[in-house]
Amino acid sequence: MDMKNDRYIRRSLEKVVLEKLQNDNKIIILYGARQVGKTTLIRHILPSLSLKSLAIDADLPQYKMVFSGGELSQIKRLVAGYDLLFIDEAQKIPDIGLSLKIIHDHIPELKVIVSGSSSFELANRLSEPLTGRAWTYTLFPISLSELAGAHNSFELDSKIPELLQFGSYPDIFSIPNELEKTEYLKNVSNAYLYRDILEFGGIKNADKIRDLLRLLAFQTGSLVSFNELGNSLQLSTQTVQSYVDLLQKSFVIFPLRGFSRNLRKEVIKNQKFYFFDLGIRNAILDNFNPPDQRADIGAIWENFLILERWKTLHYNRKYPNKYFWRTYTGAELDYVEESGGKLFGYEFKWGKKTAKAPATWLETYQEASFQNINSENYQDFILSDI
Repeated sequence: MDMKNDRYIRRSLEKVVLEKLQNDNKIIILYGARQVGKTTLIRHILPSLSLKSLAIDADLPQYKMVFSGGELSQIKRLVAGYDLLFIDEAQKIPDIGLSLKIIHDHIPELKVIVSGSSSFELANRLSEPLTGRAWTYTLFPISLSELAGAHNSFELDSKIPELLQFGSYPDIFSIPNELEKTEYLKNVSNAYLYRDILEFGGIKNADKIRDLLRLLAFQTGSLVSFNELGNSLQLSTQTVQSYVDLLQKSFVIFPLRGFSRNLRKEVIKNQKFYFFDLGIRNAILDNFNPPDQRADIGAIWENFLILERWKTLHYNRKYPNKYFWRTYTGAELDYVEESGGKLFGYEFKWGKKTAKAPATWLETYQEASFQNINSENYQDFILSDI
């Protein structure tokens, strides 16, 4: 399949969401950043259900009025004659959680799926009313595991430079040239990236968020100190922490914390941060140079591998503990997984470079494994749980 000619890429969540809609009456909540394909995924699934569906745009005032009021009679009038209700960007509706609870409890035959690009806002409005009444899923930009459903190993290798340069937002795969890809990503980062943070986080100074993101982009894969970020931005440490929390909940960045069973010699206080999409990271830095022209290719490659590994694990519903490992003497591993009481250590190298396991790691955790991941074996690392 030629991705340029097929605009829809089959998503890993498609099967599980479809199964829940067919066999379960719980509400389905689909989180994810703007432009990652939530609406496209749902609209792709609905025709296969043979159900009469009502799609609601949460921006329209007439629907906000019905669902924010929480009146059963009004809700029943709106959904009468429909088998399925789809509410897009549900976080925009006040008290949406209460209305969904009413629907679940009083109109149990109606199937409901809602999407939201602001996990902190939607989660706050849904968590208590929908306890035990909902299935929650998160959709990310296109994963390597999803591309592997349409491409062989050789073809995946050929796509890596472009994935590192422009990321994996769904629209990127149908944009024909680099100039338009660059314009698209700049538009996404400017028009959508900060919207939820500024709108729902109550933040008025967008420049501080942009400056913070640039600093985090420059420090990808490095230890991050909130105190140092605060000094650079002339913000309190507490404010920086709150901004970083909002960026995480808006699916812009995600953290990795340090692993330790020996607090005296292992670094655990600071965290590392990575981006949910490398195209967005490159847009923030205004640097779309190809990998062979990047001084930060090591950080980009590390971000890519950890991100894609996480996507595969998430879509396969496997949740090991995930860390980096570093000692105060300088020994380190880029990535560590802890699962079933076992430790798995990884060091990432761009190209065909190799690395040996740190002696301290082998001495301290004698039962742990170690593996060097580079361009020759990265597919096994990312796709091993498919």
